[in-house]
Amino acid sequence: MPLTLCGSLSLHPVSLGAAMHTAGYRALGLPWVYMPFSMTSERLAGALTGMRALGIRGLGVSMPFKLEVIPLLDRQSDLVRQIGACNTIVNDDGVLHGHNTDADGAARALEEVVGALTGARCLVLGAGGAARAVVFGLAARGARVSVANRSASKAVSLAQAAGATAVDFESATTSPGPFDVVVNATSGGMDQGEHSARLPLDPGAIPPGAVVMDIVYKPIETALLAAARARGARVIHGGRMLLHQAARQLELYTGVDAPLSAMDDALTAAMLP
Repeated sequence: MPLTLCGSLSLHPVSLGAAMHTAGYRALGLPWVYMPFSMTSERLAGALTGMRALGIRGLGVSMPFKLEVIPLLDRQSDLVRQIGACNTIVNDDGVLHGHNTDADGAARALEEVVGALTGARCLVLGAGGAARAVVFGLAARGARVSVANRSASKAVSLAQAAGATAVDFESATTSPGPFDVVVNATSGGMDQGEHSARLPLDPGAIPPGAVVMDIVYKPIETALLAAARARGARVIHGGRMLLHQAARQLELYTGVDAPLSAMDDALTAAMLP
């Protein structure tokens, strides 16, 4: 039986996507392989030409290529148009379709804990590319989404595009609001230099009984999640969004439900120190 190739395009290939997809293919009994490819902007167009020529079924796309790849696609989903970013390319007989599974990944990660998001009052911190995916993903599930960002104009622009509400950043990050869910979609807490110890909001602003999700997955236990746990909140680490966006990718590639348990086990093992 011939092999089917999938992979990813990123500046610095990592093993997390490969671990999840490979485990998923094995669990489904598919003769598929996953290869992370190192990429540069100069080589991106050639990579997509190669995708068509070689029959590569699917490619995940990391920043900064999530934006750069869009003009090179044949078709794009409504979410890609709305968010302005593509993280998944599906090759259907040489026709390249762009998708965004980050939005679905964020929503699925929250639904594991919250259940149906319809009517849930959600505060999203940030208005960059990751935040856009989160906001559109939650709004599509019927959540009542509020956006807070240091640049108020960016918060307003995102809120208007997604049918959400822009709220004052200072108020949202210093005093508890009427929210069921708080999502950090900023770089605050990321394990990189000055970001590592930064809290995106005052711990006292975490609403009692809320669910707090941090899309940062390095480290798994961010300063925000530790503070939220201390406040009695239920927490969701960034690995859950990572898992669910990969699961949605696999579903787009294969046309069948993702074997989530196998992919989850592989991700957990890959993230262990």
